[in-house]
Amino acid sequence: MKNWAGNLEYSSAEIHRPTSVEELQELVASATRIKALGSRHSFNTVADTDGVHILLDALPQSLVVDAAKSTVKVSAGISYGALGRALEEQGFAIHNLASLPHISVAGAIQTGTHGSGVKNPALAAAVVGIDLVRASGELVTLTADDDEFLASVVGVGALGIVTGLELAVRPSFEVRQRVLTGLSWEGALANFQGIASSAYSVSFFTDYTGDTIPQVWLKALDTEAPLPDLFGATAATAAMHPLPDMSAENCTEQLDVAGKWLDRLPHFRHEFTPSNGEELQSEFLLPLDQAPAALQAVRGLADKLAPLLFISEIRTVAADEFWLSPFYQQQSVALHFTWKPLQSDVEAVLPELEEALRPFGARPHWGKLFTPSGYDFPALYPRFEDFRALVQAHDPSGKFRNSLLDSVLGVAVTS
Repeated sequence: MKNWAGNLEYSSAEIHRPTSVEELQELVASATRIKALGSRHSFNTVADTDGVHILLDALPQSLVVDAAKSTVKVSAGISYGALGRALEEQGFAIHNLASLPHISVAGAIQTGTHGSGVKNPALAAAVVGIDLVRASGELVTLTADDDEFLASVVGVGALGIVTGLELAVRPSFEVRQRVLTGLSWEGALANFQGIASSAYSVSFFTDYTGDTIPQVWLKALDTEAPLPDLFGATAATAAMHPLPDMSAENCTEQLDVAGKWLDRLPHFRHEFTPSNGEELQSEFLLPLDQAPAALQAVRGLADKLAPLLFISEIRTVAADEFWLSPFYQQQSVALHFTWKPLQSDVEAVLPELEEALRPFGARPHWGKLFTPSGYDFPALYPRFEDFRALVQAHDPSGKFRNSLLDSVLGVAVTS
C-alpha cells in the first residue's frame, strides 16, 4: 500500500478496516505497533508503522450539527469536501479550508494543515472536542476544559487514534476570487503584510526566479473591497491554474464571481480528483514578520530550486495554542514547495533550503518532506518537553511510534 503521492510504500505487516469503534479499541489494545491512515496525503513516514495499519473508512460515518451550540460532530475519516457540502446544506460553514478539499478531517488536523489568511488560524483551531483511542484501548473525549486538549489536537498521531471531532461552525458565507498577475518582487517584499492582509485569504504562487511573482490569488468576502492598485500587478481576464501550462477547468471559479465558501476557499474543485504520484511537497512555517528576509533567502537559491519545482505557494496563518502546531503562539508565513517527483534530488537540496530558513525559526509541516535531524524541536516548540512527557505517559511502549516520530521525539521506549 502506498501514500497519495506514490513516493512511499508503507511498511505495515497487517491492514485492518474496523467497522466499529469498539473493534478499533480491541485492535489498538492488542497491537504492538499500530497507526491510522486517513486520505494518505502525507508525503513522509509520519503515519507509517511496521505493525498494524488502521483504515478509518469502514467506521460508521456521522455528521451532526448542533445549531444551538454552533458546532458539528463528525467522524474522523470524513473529507473536508464532504463536510463542507453537508454543512452548506444546513446553512453553516467552517472558517477556512486547505487547497485540496479531498483530505480527511482528522489527518489534516493532527498534522497542522491550514488554509490562508492573516486572521485565519489553521484547521485545528475549529476543534472544540476530540475523541481518540489511547494506546491502552481506552476511548477518551477531550474538550478545551481538559488539561491534555491542547496537546492532543495537533498530536501527529503520537497520543492516540482519532475517531471523532467536534468543530465550531459559523453561518455560511460567500467569497469571490480573483487572480492578479505580475506582482513585482520589490513591491511584494516592501509591502508583504499589507498585500497578505488585502483579502480574507491570499496566496502567492512563484518559483522564485525573475523580477515578478506570476500569480496572487485573492479570496475576498463581499464586505472587502479589491485593492485599486497592487504595485503593477494586473487582474487576470481568464481563469488560471497555479501552473501556467495547466488548464483551469479543475480550479475553483475566479474572475470575481461570488460563490459559497466551500466553492472558493480551496484552489481545486471537490469533484476533481487530484492526480496521484505526480508531485512531492515540503512546507516551512516561520514568523510573519520574517517573511521578507526569508523570501529573499529562498530567492538566493532559485537556481537550485526552480528546476525541481512545479510551484511554490506562499500563505499566511494566524496563531493558535496547540502545543505541536507549527503556528503555536506565532502568526506565520507558510512557504510551501510543490516539487516534481524527483525524490532523491529534492532530498539532496532540502538541507540547504532548511539551512537558509533556520535563522528565521522555521518549523516544518509534520506531514511533508523535511530533514528531522536538522531541527532543534524543543527550541522551536515551547511546550515540546511537556508533549514528550505525555507521549511517555500514555504510550510508554511506543505503540504509536515510528522512525520519524522516534527521530523527532527521542522518547525512551519501555518494554
